[in-house]
Amino acid sequence: MSDPVAAIAAVDPQIADVIRREVERQNTTIQLIASENFTSPAVMAAQGSVLTNKYSEGYPGKRYYGGNVVVDEAEELARQRVCALFGADHANVQPHSGANANMAAYLALLEPGDKVMGMRLDQGGHLTHGSPVNFSGRLYDFVGYGVDDDTECLDYDRIRDLALAERPKLIVAGATAYPRTIDFAVFRAIADEVGALLMVDAAHIAGLIAGGAHPSPVPYADVMCFTNHKTLRGPRAGTILCREEHAAAIDKAVFPGLQGGPLMHVVAAKAVAFHEASQPAFREYAHQIVRNARALADGLAAAGFRIVSGGTDNHLILVDLRPFGVTGKVAQESLDLAGITTNKNAIPNDPAKPFVTSGLRLGTAAVTTAGMGEEQMAEIADLIARVLRAPDDVTVRDDVRDAAARLSAKFIPYPDLV
Repeated sequence: MSDPVAAIAAVDPQIADVIRREVERQNTTIQLIASENFTSPAVMAAQGSVLTNKYSEGYPGKRYYGGNVVVDEAEELARQRVCALFGADHANVQPHSGANANMAAYLALLEPGDKVMGMRLDQGGHLTHGSPVNFSGRLYDFVGYGVDDDTECLDYDRIRDLALAERPKLIVAGATAYPRTIDFAVFRAIADEVGALLMVDAAHIAGLIAGGAHPSPVPYADVMCFTNHKTLRGPRAGTILCREEHAAAIDKAVFPGLQGGPLMHVVAAKAVAFHEASQPAFREYAHQIVRNARALADGLAAAGFRIVSGGTDNHLILVDLRPFGVTGKVAQESLDLAGITTNKNAIPNDPAKPFVTSGLRLGTAAVTTAGMGEEQMAEIADLIARVLRAPDDVTVRDDVRDAAARLSAKFIPYPDLV
């Protein structure tokens, strides 16, 4: 099947048209959402393969259906490759998402009502780190920690004091909107002091860890959960790594505790992504992501934006828009119309409502995959500033959209799909 979209068009021209237009959008606009990336054609091919047809409840060699002798090899390859990539004892590659991976870890390590410490959503944490509207906050007794008001960085002394006062069973380290390096050794020391387990949610930074651009939590964490599709550049799904002592509990929590049959086409795509991440070129890619993020942050700061915490150590930048007098919602919508895709995001101690926000969260994983470097980050910073200085000016917006299209034309992520 040389042209899958053509095959779709023969059956469902409306969906084929949606796919074609989305290819055009990704190829012709600048993608700066920190939780997105451009996965490889090989990963997409695996995900679109006949492995989608196989039902595989259970684990390799212990399935509840016949006919799994071939697909078992795909799951074994994925498990072996990810353990080698991160230096882990055990891997479960079946979670359908990062949230599912986190849920499975809680199910394996906790009982309902147990006390857990996690980063507050309004300070940079994730919904699954104890938000009251999420299963995590409803099923477990979460105590939230955040960042220092002045530095906007994690204050490990305050986190230690909170842990000593609350004595949680589990401490969750990791974030969805934190631009600085996380000190996992300190988190391990705090967990040991209070007799807690340590779980790391590395959803955003997994690719940076694999490429040596961020310290690894694996030597310190009991369990590490992550998504495959952000900096790791794989399919949209989740993975769990753990120490051998937790392996049986983790596997039991994923199946039969949380999920039924795994998505074997996605498991195979994970195996491809893990193989790609083990290549020397990926290491350079991971470091270039960080260089690009710092260049983008510098360019935005020079244009008058306030960068939360004063900069970034990873792929992610939080921008305080209040000096420009615009909200995150207005900025996201205006930039979208100008060909620059971003997402509004709360900043620490944000006075605005969550659907409005005072900030933007920007990431450089996708533009780095497309081949852009520091020079292009400076240009993008200038384009963002031009739009947000006059977010209602249609002429400025159209000019920036044309400039964004010209820049994107030099760095097309999927030229074969044009």
